Amino acid sequence: MTDAPSPSTDPIVPDEKDWTWVLQERCPECGFAAPDVDPRSIGATVRDLLPRWVSALHRDDARERPEPAVWSTLEYGAHVRDVFRVFGERLDLMLTHEDPLFANWDQDAAAREDRYDLQDPLVVADELVVVGEATAAAFSAVPADAWERQGRRSNGSVFTVTTLGQYFLHDLVHHLHDVRA
Repeated sequence: MTDAPSPSTDPIVPDEKDWTWVLQERCPECGFAAPDVDPRSIGATVRDLLPRWVSALHRDDARERPEPAVWSTLEYGAHVRDVFRVFGERLDLMLTHEDPLFANWDQDAAAREDRYDLQDPLVVADELVVVGEATAAAFSAVPADAWERQGRRSNGSVFTVTTLGQYFLHDLVHHLHDVRA
């Protein structure tokens, strides 16, 4: 029998940075270089990263925050699971509509409302794989003539299917760096 998880009491400072700059330059924290990513490799790269996420979420310390106001591996894993969902939906919108406007997604509110800190890391790992495989398949199936289709965030940031995929991939790689996996 395992002990019930205790809720995290320290608030996480919301990340209000606009990370779209990673589409032009290497991320100094994780080393990811979006301009070097061939968009046709996004699906395969996602599949290559999934086992690292599963392994991290199976660690004994997955629930522990490295610092009081820094997400645990579990919280990052739940976030990445939801990133797969959000970006899968955005990709679908871009492929089926002309210049769609994406719904806002407050990742910090999602973490609080869905209690990422209290979820089961093994369940999150399983869910992450299922939705990750689906999103990988969606990127792998992008037609050759669709990579330049556009979509927009409400803040005015414009993405092509290519840059959406590169931006999405940075999130996955960066958070693996965050959890040291």
